[in-house]
Amino acid sequence: MSWDPLRDVLAWERLGRLSTPSSETWTPAVDVYETADSYIVTAEVPGMNRPDIDLTVEDWRLTIRGHRTDRDTARGVTHFHQVERGHGAFARSFEFAEQIDPGAVSADLTDGVLTIRLPKVPAPPPRRIEVK
Repeated sequence: MSWDPLRDVLAWERLGRLSTPSSETWTPAVDVYETADSYIVTAEVPGMNRPDIDLTVEDWRLTIRGHRTDRDTARGVTHFHQVERGHGAFARSFEFAEQIDPGAVSADLTDGVLTIRLPKVPAPPPRRIEVK
């Protein structure tokens, strides 16, 4: 393996975050796409359980919050050689072009992937207006 100074700096930066509990944050990878009647958001949250995730919907905005515990530290591991998996708190917010129906939003957590389906509020049908 060739020497890569940038890789080493990034590794030390990640290790530094472990020693500063107030900076324990991470950002899960997210895909957002749209169908004719819904927005779909998928987030990679391996190692998280349903109670660790909080979803809120307000008008055009979805907010995902959560906290992933560093289980290795909890087991007494104190010397890391490489740290790439994030832990701690995270929050992501997404705004959509069309209003979503908060009562019809559904979420599923399977195999470490959180899938959120946000149905759009249907547009009202055209209304014919009589000219007097």
